[in-house]
Amino acid sequence: MIASRRFQKWATRSVFTRGVVRREGAALFNLLSGFCQSQVLMALVQLDILRIVLDRPLSAEVLAQRCNVPADRMVILLRAAVALKLLKARRDGKFGPTRRGAALVGVPGLAAMIRHHDVFYRDLADPAAFFRGETATELAHFWPYVFGGAMQPEVAATYSDLMAQSLVLVAEDSLCQVDLGGVKTLLDIGGGSGAFIEIVGRAYPKIEMVLFDLEEVAPAALARFDRAGIGDRTRIACGSFKTDSIPQGADAISLVRVLYDHDDRTVANLLVKCFNALPHGGRLIITEPMLGGDVPDPAGDVYFALYTLAMQTGKTRSVMEISALCVAAGFDIVAAPEAFRPFVTRCVEFRKG
Repeated sequence: MIASRRFQKWATRSVFTRGVVRREGAALFNLLSGFCQSQVLMALVQLDILRIVLDRPLSAEVLAQRCNVPADRMVILLRAAVALKLLKARRDGKFGPTRRGAALVGVPGLAAMIRHHDVFYRDLADPAAFFRGETATELAHFWPYVFGGAMQPEVAATYSDLMAQSLVLVAEDSLCQVDLGGVKTLLDIGGGSGAFIEIVGRAYPKIEMVLFDLEEVAPAALARFDRAGIGDRTRIACGSFKTDSIPQGADAISLVRVLYDHDDRTVANLLVKCFNALPHGGRLIITEPMLGGDVPDPAGDVYFALYTLAMQTGKTRSVMEISALCVAAGFDIVAAPEAFRPFVTRCVEFRKG
């Protein structure tokens, strides 16, 4: 009935339904125009406009000169940013950031991830072909570590930098959900350049920490640990969890944004290795974006589900799916705390009985 054009016309005129029509129509148009909004966001980041006006609001003319953009086009971009509540237009004709715009500048790694989306956009250029599995996605080659094997130094550096920048919020939110008090040694598997270990080390000054990752990636953590003043409490073990054994001796293991990079078989094998490496009572902490389960959500079931699909190796899973894999490996589920920001990460904790 709602799909009937006749009913739609009646509902638009009726005092009882026109408010619903207005809201639903606006929601549909927001979906329709979403790609334009994301491209406005990309342009703001590429031109660094939000950072430029952070300290001092500027006019469209000044911004046009600084960004080498024609003045009339700059006005359109700035008005679009105002509509998206990223900028605010002042009475003197200058533009400054809103709270949302200022937050975008300050969120660690967000601008870098937005710039990186040009790859993702190209992968989704033909959505029907993408969902049929006919697209040879660029993201599958952007993250070559998921296929295993050696990486070129420049590729490893790009991967490590983007991962480290985007990991700060994940680590902070994870430590709000999971208490590592009582842990003596934490083994962080697939920890890249050590961003998660650095934050854990600052929060827990008595924990010993071990980073396990590929040889091309992990050494970049040495300088990070020294700068953070935790070099005496950390060590690096190089290897691949796909082909090598996992270091022994830790009473807690963290998998931070690791599982969703890989298929179920690889994940199952990794979890068995984790179970065998831990002592009785040892803890396994998994933190990454997850599906919404019975209630799909835009973060897990739209953004991250499509992103991992484009990577062609892993998939985004729900808490229940991850729990089932961990229980099959021998773990007991301990807690799945409510996420503060599900679009950043969710945590699930397990224990070896």
